[in-house]
Amino acid sequence: MTGVVCLSALKALADETRLRMLRLLLKEQLSVNQISERLHVSAYNTSKHLRVMREAGLLETEKHGQQRLYRVPSKLTSQMEANNVLDLGCCTFRVDKLPR
Repeated sequence: MTGVVCLSALKALADETRLRMLRLLLKEQLSVNQISERLHVSAYNTSKHLRVMREAGLLETEKHGQQRLYRVPSKLTSQMEANNVLDLGCCTFRVDKLPR
């Protein structure tokens, strides 16, 4: 990611709840309800946060029946090094240091 794309990703990650969501979704794909239950956030707010992250290119969705499953795109997970570093191109995040 570079330039404007990186800026929108950084804006999306400026919220602690979205950082917590990113940490969850780096491990597995989850639905809105699964995320909201694990993080104790309303489904409504979870959906809003997921939309911001998806528009910033940090997430993608897969439809399973009536449900949408969210995950971090493989282009980002493939950039993760063995030491749990997510590299956005403009900056890096230690995944193990993200809020739970």
